[in-house]
This record gives sequence, C-alpha cells and structure tokens, in this order.
Amino acid sequence: MAITKTICFANNKGGSGKSTTCANVGYALSTLGKKVLLIDGDMQMNLTLSFFDDERSLEFAKSDLNLYRGITEQKDLSDFIQHTDYKGLDLIPSSTLMSSIEFDLFTKWQREFILKKGLERIKATGKYDYILIDAPPTLGCWVMNIMCASDHLVIPVEASPWGLFGIANMFEFYEQIRQVAPTLNLLGIAVTKASERKNYFKQTIDTLSSLENVRLFSSIIRVDSMVEWSQDVSKPVMAYKKSSRAAQEYMELAKEIETYVNR
Repeated sequence: MAITKTICFANNKGGSGKSTTCANVGYALSTLGKKVLLIDGDMQMNLTLSFFDDERSLEFAKSDLNLYRGITEQKDLSDFIQHTDYKGLDLIPSSTLMSSIEFDLFTKWQREFILKKGLERIKATGKYDYILIDAPPTLGCWVMNIMCASDHLVIPVEASPWGLFGIANMFEFYEQIRQVAPTLNLLGIAVTKASERKNYFKQTIDTLSSLENVRLFSSIIRVDSMVEWSQDVSKPVMAYKKSSRAAQEYMELAKEIETYVNR
C-alpha cells in the first residue's frame, strides 16, 4: 500500500502563483504515473477552475459537493472527490462560501485538526500517492488546518518587487504551526512569474538564496502567456501546450519536489 504524502502550497501574499503551481505540479505528477488528489482550499476557486469550466465549478460551489460542506459538517472527505478529465488526477472543489470558514471554525472542538481528520480515511486507503492542497493567502485558523493536515509545505514566491512582502510572517507562522504539527516540513520555496530581464529577478533570487536552512528550488517558473491561455480553457498548461516553456518548467519543478519528498 502506498504511503500518501500531503503537500500544501501556501503564501500569505496574494498573486504568488499558488493555485497555478499546485494545479500544474499535480498534473505533472499524474503524467509521471502518480495518483494525485488536489484540494481547493481557497474561496477564489482558482484550483477548481483549473480543471472545470465556470459552469461546472459554480455547480460544485452551489451544491453540497464541495470542501466547505465537508469541513463545516466535519465529514469524511471521500464523498467530495470529483474526477477530472485526466487519468490519476482527482479534485475536491472549493466554494465561495469558504470566505466565512474562519467564523465557522471558531467554535469547533480541536478546530485546527478538522481537515486532517477529514482526510484520514482517504490516506488510510493508500489510493493516492500525493494529496496537494491549495491554501488561501491568509494566516489564520483555516491555513493552520491545511498545514496541520500536511507533511510538507511549499511556498511559491513571485519574482517581483512586492513578491517578498510578508515572507517573514510566513516563516513565523510556520514555526508556530510546528508547535502543534512538529512533523510539518518546509520543503522549499518555488520562484514563480520570473522575468530574467528585470533587475528585481536577481534581487529576489539573491535574497531567497541567502536564507538559512531554507531550500530554494532550482526549477524557476518564468512568465509565459501559455499559462493564461490554459487557464482560460480550464486546463493545466501541460495539457494545453506540452511544448511550452511553462509546461517544461512545471514538470521539472514536480520532479524536484518528488525527489526531495522521497529522500
């Protein structure tokens, strides 16, 4: 039986490329023969929209078949899994109702472990090699839930003047989470939306490379219009145009993540 590894993609800075990275790394792993479950933990539903069109995504959001219902009703999340069009790749969709999740969790017993408990049966079956969770750009009880349910944390960072804003808060939050989830491992930082022609690209790399005891993935995701085109048709960029630079870079990042997870 496979041991399921759970990886969350989180950054309290919006626009860091979390959802896109989670979606494309998940798809890349599935093309490598891995069975992957994606979980959309963000009210913006970008991960869900990466695999389902607007109409289908809204159907999920308005129904009882979304993560919000599973969490607020503290159910086994097995019943909320949806199959995508891609072999070995499933998804638990989000809902716009996730905007109130902090309030809904406030009175729950052991509220920081509700997601972890909801995933127990799924992980026990060993059906999936990986569970990838897309976290919202906040640092609250819900993100604590996501991190407590995860084995590894990947922090996508946009290579822009504001990309590093709040990274210190992210590290501080991670250390706080480790007090209740000591096995959570900071797997590394993934640089996204990079343009080597910009001066701040080198500044971003130099700053992140100087951080002690923090891995910087060598696979850098550069700006590529194919990503936006693929999002417009609700497909991972590798499924939209396998030969694109972004597709190749996400594949390399997925391989790198898998290497470090299995060490």
